[in-house]
Amino acid sequence: MLPILDGILTTIIYLAVSFFLFFVGKVTYQLFHPGIKVNYELVENDNFAFSVAYVGYFIGLLLAIGSALLGESDGLINDLMDIGIYGGLSIILLNLSIIINDKVILNKFNVKKEIVDQKNTGTGIVEGAMAVSTGLIILGAIHGEGHGAGGPIITALLYWALGQALMFVTSLVYNLITPYDIHDHIEKGNIAVGIGFAGAIIAIANLIRFALMHDFESWTITLTDVGVDVGIGLVFLPIVRFLTDKILLPGQNLTDEIVNQQHPNCGAALVEAFAYIGGSVLISWSL
Repeated sequence: MLPILDGILTTIIYLAVSFFLFFVGKVTYQLFHPGIKVNYELVENDNFAFSVAYVGYFIGLLLAIGSALLGESDGLINDLMDIGIYGGLSIILLNLSIIINDKVILNKFNVKKEIVDQKNTGTGIVEGAMAVSTGLIILGAIHGEGHGAGGPIITALLYWALGQALMFVTSLVYNLITPYDIHDHIEKGNIAVGIGFAGAIIAIANLIRFALMHDFESWTITLTDVGVDVGIGLVFLPIVRFLTDKILLPGQNLTDEIVNQQHPNCGAALVEAFAYIGGSVLISWSL
């Protein structure tokens, strides 16, 4: 009976620490975004665009915190130290990623203005998806940090930086395979374009996570694994888009449904996003 009680107590402690990290993540978000009144946007302004972006942040935070909880136990005290160190690091990296991605990936317009002032749901979806993607990358980076040059924390930071760079590459490739400018349509409030783009970046981030979760052996092996997995994913994007057109949406043109209608077809875009993410999951299971 005693081992069972110990297990329950340990679980309660882990959950309490996790909820505390969520609170720290909430406070940290406000510190990184001092110009946004979170409660006002959520409750008084009924800003759905902000709600989507904010929920995406917490999903990313959940994944990032999970990176500190996964793995074999090294004793309660050591586990709590790891959770505190890596959980805190994850929160900082996630918030830095949001700022960086706003400036680099969505660099053709002011993201804060679109979400807060214009209530642009398409932008909110992409912002939330980038947070989820960063959470996946942090999950892979910290879970598989090993003991590379500079120690585990430096290795995790380099993994995170690599993942962020590959997310930017993904945005460029996705814009190339679509016959329209995704930034232009997202800025115009096209929710469907935002949904499709969100699916693409989450799909690639999942492959980055998969490649990084292996224990560190050498940078050559790590870069090879990441290059192969992400390369397969990037090649797979136009194939998935074509298959979505021909199999999942037979008789319809995906581009027409998303950008050439008076009311863009969000349902078609959701099918496109699912195809990207589903394909990413299947690839990670097959590798």
